Amino acid sequence: MGGRFLSIGECMVELSQAGDGLLRKGFAGDTLNTAWYARACLPQDWSVDYFTALGDDPLSQEMLSFIEGAGIGTQHISRISGGAPGLYLINLKDGERTFSYWRSTSAARQLAADADHLRETIDAADIVYFSGITLAILATPIAVDTFLAELRRAKASGKQVVFDPNIRPRLWANREIMLETITNGARAATLVMPSFDDEAGNFGDTDVEATIARYRALGVANIVVKDGAKGATLDFGGERSHAPAEQAVKVVDTTSAGDSFNGAFLSRFVTGSTPEEAATFAAKAAATVIGHHGALISPDLLPKA
Repeated sequence: MGGRFLSIGECMVELSQAGDGLLRKGFAGDTLNTAWYARACLPQDWSVDYFTALGDDPLSQEMLSFIEGAGIGTQHISRISGGAPGLYLINLKDGERTFSYWRSTSAARQLAADADHLRETIDAADIVYFSGITLAILATPIAVDTFLAELRRAKASGKQVVFDPNIRPRLWANREIMLETITNGARAATLVMPSFDDEAGNFGDTDVEATIARYRALGVANIVVKDGAKGATLDFGGERSHAPAEQAVKVVDTTSAGDSFNGAFLSRFVTGSTPEEAATFAAKAAATVIGHHGALISPDLLPKA
């Protein structure tokens, strides 16, 4: 039996280096990237939908068509009159990337403005995915409260609610608000998928065990800690396992490494694989993705389940 996967967040216009001073236009964003790789790896009896807010400008319409073309449902996406998507530029050096952003007026900041529509969208899903960036871009504290209230309701009803903290300090007004909101996001989740470098640098965790203990204390049932070349440590209901990293043949662009891992992992986990099996598959997918330019690569290049 299939199911319904919903990813919530912000899709942006992506500009990447195309050589000779030229830029290549694309569309990406952490939660869309995860939806893309979930769609690529899930069987067809699963639907994948994306929820955000877009404007009514030509770029928003082009983005909508792009998402639909990937087989990702867009019927729940809100449209904001006079709005437009955010934009970012990828700067690459030796395979590592930095970003320049233009997103302060992004329509996605209004994605929780209609609480009834948000609730209906979440109610229609079996598994709901969001990130720390989803929380960071919301326009007001009230919007954050509305959003998290609906996720807590979904968790209480028995839905799988998945959270990647994806901590980006530049997006937050201050450190205190960032850490408090990330913590509240984890409380609303059944599965948290942090990156250890983020957790160590922002929460001060000394090791992976500290990260697991902190999220466990917040009532999170299942935890996947991604730790780069050291692989992933998994704690599901207190049962611990580990999946090694997959060595990439050549690192070209690390954009979307974590997002592709998340999408591939969830595609296997929700269809019956053990957490360790799902993480092993996800490591192979992520190693493939970082061997190519851009956040989104052709599904044909990914390993087969």
